[in-house]
Amino acid sequence: MKSLYALPLALALACGAAVAGPNDPSTFDATPYKPQKALYDFNFARPMDAKPAFGYIKNHLQALKQYGDVKNSHIVIVAHGNELHAFSRLNRAAYPGMYEELKALADAGVTIRVCSNAARSRGYKPDEFYDVVTVVPAAVIEMPKWQNEGYSYMYAEWFPRLTREEIVKQHPELQLQ
Repeated sequence: MKSLYALPLALALACGAAVAGPNDPSTFDATPYKPQKALYDFNFARPMDAKPAFGYIKNHLQALKQYGDVKNSHIVIVAHGNELHAFSRLNRAAYPGMYEELKALADAGVTIRVCSNAARSRGYKPDEFYDVVTVVPAAVIEMPKWQNEGYSYMYAEWFPRLTREEIVKQHPELQLQ
């Protein structure tokens, strides 16, 4: 009896899929997200590369506010690259506004960790970072600790964004709508 219904259902689904094409619009899924635990790995070449990467975390928090459960979610940053220079209170004059960025994230509930090995190899002592930062023994043991607690690994590599307008300039065959 089941096979009697299976064939017409399969045909109906196949016909529907065949009608869809490359000019049909995409859909938007606003299904609410459950609480999230995310671990962001910061390991940047230049000290100020962390600042645009904060945009990922701000977007993550905003998306959780709009579509998820920000109150029961948690984000952790583990920093072990040259961004450490900008996280040090000794360098505030060279990296203005960095403390305020870090503080805003911390105030939003983000935990910020710095690898002591990375700090030491760059000439810093554990107490030479901003008060919103916690120095931990090593990034290589800190990251698995959070992953073992169920945190998803996120790498916040940033790069210049291309807009649709820029793509259209590169590809004149496209039309800007």
